[in-house]
Amino acid sequence: MAPEALTRQQTDEALAALTGWSTDGDSIARTYSFAKHLPAAAMVIHVAAIQEELNHHSEIALGYNKLSVTVNTHSVGGQVTEKDIELARRIEEVAPGHGAT
Repeated sequence: MAPEALTRQQTDEALAALTGWSTDGDSIARTYSFAKHLPAAAMVIHVAAIQEELNHHSEIALGYNKLSVTVNTHSVGGQVTEKDIELARRIEEVAPGHGAT
Protein backbone atom coordinates (compact mmCIF):
# COMPACT_ATOMS: atom_id res chain seq x y z
CA MET A 1 0.00 0.00 0.00
CA ALA A 2 1.40 3.38 -0.98
CA PRO A 3 1.89 5.94 1.79
CA GLU A 4 -0.53 8.85 2.02
CA ALA A 5 0.48 12.45 2.62
CA LEU A 6 -0.26 13.79 6.09
CA THR A 7 -2.13 17.02 6.53
CA ARG A 8 -0.24 19.93 8.06
CA GLN A 9 -2.22 19.41 11.27
CA GLN A 10 -1.31 15.71 11.39
CA THR A 11 2.33 16.57 10.80
CA ASP A 12 2.32 19.25 13.50
CA GLU A 13 0.70 16.83 15.96
CA ALA A 14 3.27 14.13 15.24
CA LEU A 15 6.16 16.59 15.56
CA ALA A 16 4.89 17.79 18.95
CA ALA A 17 6.31 14.54 20.35
CA LEU A 18 9.66 14.96 18.52
CA THR A 19 11.73 17.67 20.18
CA GLY A 20 13.62 19.86 17.76
CA TRP A 21 11.89 18.67 14.59
CA SER A 22 10.06 21.20 12.44
CA THR A 23 8.21 21.33 9.15
CA ASP A 24 7.97 23.72 6.27
CA GLY A 25 4.85 21.88 5.09
CA ASP A 26 6.72 19.82 2.48
CA SER A 27 9.32 18.09 4.67
CA ILE A 28 10.39 17.61 8.27
CA ALA A 29 13.84 18.55 9.52
CA ARG A 30 16.13 18.74 12.50
CA THR A 31 19.69 19.85 13.14
CA TYR A 32 21.69 18.11 15.86
CA SER A 33 24.74 19.56 17.62
CA PHE A 34 27.71 17.57 18.93
CA ALA A 35 30.80 18.28 21.02
CA LYS A 36 33.09 17.29 18.13
CA HIS A 37 33.10 16.01 14.56
CA LEU A 38 33.58 12.28 15.12
CA PRO A 39 30.31 11.72 17.07
CA ALA A 40 28.43 13.59 14.32
CA ALA A 41 30.03 11.43 11.63
CA ALA A 42 29.28 8.26 13.60
CA MET A 43 25.63 9.24 13.84
CA VAL A 44 25.50 9.60 10.04
CA ILE A 45 26.42 5.92 9.74
CA HIS A 46 23.82 4.96 12.35
CA VAL A 47 21.12 6.96 10.55
CA ALA A 48 22.12 5.39 7.23
CA ALA A 49 21.65 1.93 8.73
CA ILE A 50 18.18 2.87 10.00
CA GLN A 51 17.28 4.26 6.58
CA GLU A 52 18.34 1.02 4.90
CA GLU A 53 16.26 -0.98 7.38
CA LEU A 54 13.19 1.18 6.71
CA ASN A 55 13.96 1.55 2.98
CA HIS A 56 13.33 5.26 3.42
CA HIS A 57 16.08 7.83 3.04
CA SER A 58 16.64 11.43 4.06
CA GLU A 59 18.89 14.25 3.00
CA ILE A 60 21.82 14.51 5.42
CA ALA A 61 24.26 17.39 5.76
CA LEU A 62 27.32 16.85 7.96
CA GLY A 63 29.32 19.78 9.29
CA TYR A 64 32.10 19.90 11.86
CA ASN A 65 29.83 19.43 14.86
CA LYS A 66 26.39 19.59 13.24
CA LEU A 67 24.20 17.07 11.49
CA SER A 68 21.10 18.18 9.62
CA VAL A 69 18.42 15.72 8.52
CA THR A 70 15.60 16.60 6.13
CA VAL A 71 13.04 14.07 4.96
CA ASN A 72 9.90 13.76 2.89
CA THR A 73 8.38 11.06 0.73
CA HIS A 74 9.13 11.39 -2.97
CA SER A 75 6.50 8.85 -4.03
CA VAL A 76 3.73 11.22 -2.84
CA GLY A 77 5.13 14.31 -4.52
CA GLY A 78 7.65 15.25 -1.85
CA GLN A 79 5.17 15.55 0.99
CA VAL A 80 5.31 14.32 4.59
CA THR A 81 4.00 10.83 5.36
CA GLU A 82 4.01 8.50 8.34
CA LYS A 83 7.19 6.99 6.88
CA ASP A 84 8.94 10.30 7.54
CA ILE A 85 7.62 10.49 11.07
CA GLU A 86 8.77 6.92 11.76
CA LEU A 87 12.26 7.72 10.46
CA ALA A 88 12.40 10.80 12.69
CA ARG A 89 11.31 8.73 15.70
CA ARG A 90 14.01 6.16 15.04
CA ILE A 91 16.66 8.87 14.65
CA GLU A 92 15.55 10.41 17.93
CA GLU A 93 16.01 7.05 19.65
CA VAL A 94 19.70 6.82 18.68
CA ALA A 95 20.66 10.49 18.92
CA PRO A 96 21.37 10.56 22.68
CA GLY A 97 23.81 7.67 22.33
CA HIS A 98 25.91 9.87 20.04
CA GLY A 99 25.81 12.85 22.41
CA ALA A 100 23.50 14.78 20.09
CA THR A 101 21.62 17.79 21.40
